[in-house]
Amino acid sequence: MSISVRALAAADREQWLALWRGYLEFYETTLSQDITDLTWARILDPEAPIHGLCAIDSDGKLLGIVHYLFHPVTWAVGPRCYLEDLFTSHEARGRGVGRALIEAVYDAADARGADQVYWLTQEFNATARRLYDQVARSTPFIKYRR
Repeated sequence: MSISVRALAAADREQWLALWRGYLEFYETTLSQDITDLTWARILDPEAPIHGLCAIDSDGKLLGIVHYLFHPVTWAVGPRCYLEDLFTSHEARGRGVGRALIEAVYDAADARGADQVYWLTQEFNATARRLYDQVARSTPFIKYRR
């Protein structure tokens, strides 16, 4: 399977939406249509802090998506990159799509001078964690939330 990665574009909305819904379903959550519409608008807005990439096959079919953002930190001069959402279609799993998307985020982070890329996943997400263990190191931090 030939895979390429590029920025999401307005014409990708329907394919992105199918993957976005699959991602939300995987995490057993729902969001209002307003949030989904706002997320899409932010991804397309060059002034917004959220960026979106897609992995596509040679026919232009979206195989996976990733959303990420940069933010300043108190422990470094440059920004830090948070990889917020990563999802691969069921039929594309195990074919290097997730790895290609993560590596594209790494490239974007390097270009911006980010000192690290980080993300969260749920403990039960064993399939994705096998990939994450190959491309990154886990940390001892525990997430707290209000």
